[in-house]
Amino acid sequence: MSSENPSLPPADARPAPAPSLWRRPSAIVAAVALALLGWQWVETRSRLADMQEELARRLSTSDTAATESRALAKLAQENLQDIQTKIGALESRFSESQGQQVALEAMYHEFSRSRDDRLLSEVEQAVLIAAQQLQLAGNVQAALFALQTADARLGTVDRPHWLPLRKAIASDLDTLKALPQVDSAGVALKLETLIGRIDNLPLAFEARPKAEAVKADEAAPSWAKRLWLDFWAEFSQLVRVERMDRPDPALLAPSNAVFLRENLKLRLMNARLALLSRDGNTFREDMRISAEWMGRYFDLSNAGVEAAKADLIELQKTPVGVDLPNLQASLTALRGLQAVPDRRIEAAAPTHAPAAAKPAAPAKKN
Repeated sequence: MSSENPSLPPADARPAPAPSLWRRPSAIVAAVALALLGWQWVETRSRLADMQEELARRLSTSDTAATESRALAKLAQENLQDIQTKIGALESRFSESQGQQVALEAMYHEFSRSRDDRLLSEVEQAVLIAAQQLQLAGNVQAALFALQTADARLGTVDRPHWLPLRKAIASDLDTLKALPQVDSAGVALKLETLIGRIDNLPLAFEARPKAEAVKADEAAPSWAKRLWLDFWAEFSQLVRVERMDRPDPALLAPSNAVFLRENLKLRLMNARLALLSRDGNTFREDMRISAEWMGRYFDLSNAGVEAAKADLIELQKTPVGVDLPNLQASLTALRGLQAVPDRRIEAAAPTHAPAAAKPAAPAKKN
């Protein structure tokens, strides 16, 4: 090994020092650009990550909302289908209710017309009863009651076109009230009572002379006077002289008295039949003959005979056989109302029942 030290280069032979990189502007710019690029890349990665996270979150939310929307849409579709079905049923019921309303209106008008017809029938029946009572029985009171009933029935309804009928009935009522009132039942009862009393009335030839009243203050007669009085009483029974108030005393045999009473009863019965048949002439003639027989053949000194004769004379004045009205005005007005055709409102009923509305087709599911 050599002991010689290597020779050092000379001082002026040393290499010149290399220049510093930081002193170069391009290097600084490159470093700054590289730093900015790195920061930008990191920032961009961070933002991309956030965006991905936000996008994922929003996608998840939108999926949930879409699922809920599909469920709501399905529920809405089902509800719509139910509503459409209900609407169809309601339309069907509405159509049925319209048909029922039309039928009810027709029934109401028919019922109203039937009620008027029924009321007119009742009034007609009452007027006919009144006419029959007048023509067949001559019962003015029953005819008045029947006409008043008919007028009261007409007063229960408000029908202006029925006023002529009410006026006619009112006119007939006034006519009946103006007639003389005859109590036919009372007269017939009085005749029946007279017929029952005839058998107990004494006849004229059955009358006895009035016995002389014995004076209480006279003394008792002697034996001879009593004998004379007895003889005179027996002799006076053989011949009797009596003063009669009538010029022609009706002396009848006892066998003829029965026929007299029966004939008088027949006269009174005939008078009662004439009363019921409203034969005024026959009634008055029978009453006159009965009163004449009563005064001629019966004892007028008897109170019962006098009362019977007074009753016969009073009955003779009864206005039997008065011309009674025939209620033609009321019957004519009633026939006129019944002849007028009623205004019937014919409801236009549907020719066929409306078909039920079909439910709409369900919407297509997504």
